[in-house]
Amino acid sequence: MHFVVCIKQVPDSAQIRVHPVTNTIMRQGVPTIINPHDLAALEEALKLCDTYGGEVTVVTMGPKMAEDALRKALTFGAHRAVLLTDRHFAGSDTLATSFALAQAIAEIGDTFATPDVVFTGKQTIDGDTAQVGPGIAKRLDLQQLTYVAKILSIDAASREITVERRAEGGSQILRTRLPCLVTMLDGADAIRRGRLDDALRAARTKVVKWSAADAGIAEPANCGLRGSPTVVKRVFAPTSREQKARQIDTTNKPLCEIAGDLIAAIFADQPALKHDLGFLGSTGQQGAPDVDRES
Repeated sequence: MHFVVCIKQVPDSAQIRVHPVTNTIMRQGVPTIINPHDLAALEEALKLCDTYGGEVTVVTMGPKMAEDALRKALTFGAHRAVLLTDRHFAGSDTLATSFALAQAIAEIGDTFATPDVVFTGKQTIDGDTAQVGPGIAKRLDLQQLTYVAKILSIDAASREITVERRAEGGSQILRTRLPCLVTMLDGADAIRRGRLDDALRAARTKVVKWSAADAGIAEPANCGLRGSPTVVKRVFAPTSREQKARQIDTTNKPLCEIAGDLIAAIFADQPALKHDLGFLGSTGQQGAPDVDRES
């Protein structure tokens, strides 16, 4: 079986700052990492490869420095890496990105082997749109399974996959045909530790580098800024709150009294909340609980 995993090299969001004057993201000196949600997708693909056999191809779109992310993926056990890099891709939004990646995945199928499952993370930590995965599925006419927590089984004979999908209010067990696209949730399994032989192989493996023409993109106008209808009006940092936290003395107090003090403090700051909550109080009538400490 052939599993294709789309990854993205992103700035470490824990170290991103916004310029106080220009309100633009300051990327200088910020280290880059593989998008954490994509690592969950890579781990799931590697687990399926261990179980059912086959190979894992990782692909990314970005500048030449994105090769570092691909080599990192190779150290975890991926078999092949494809870097889609071209000046035509600069400034791509999710629409243009999904177009370019879909073209590259189709070319991967023609050049190497047809993908059985295409994996992406549920979203990226720099954009948080969760649009690229479904966009790829639409362009390649693949069945899409989003917000998947785990892959339960693959039936190679009947060409079906069964997954557990996280949904509002619980989970869903879904089965669909292959090929398909899966967007993975993180948290189910941590990415494995790479083996020494995989690290040595990653160092000597040649990363496949494709331009727009190499990926079979006949219409570069659909890529980059020209193919991106999204316009970012401004980027800004949230304003700091001037209100200081209130400290409640909990020394030698039972838990019920601490809870009462906390609720009383909240109602003192937000009087309307007492009416809006509308649950039964100690009197058994509609309303907030009695937190009067004077009685």
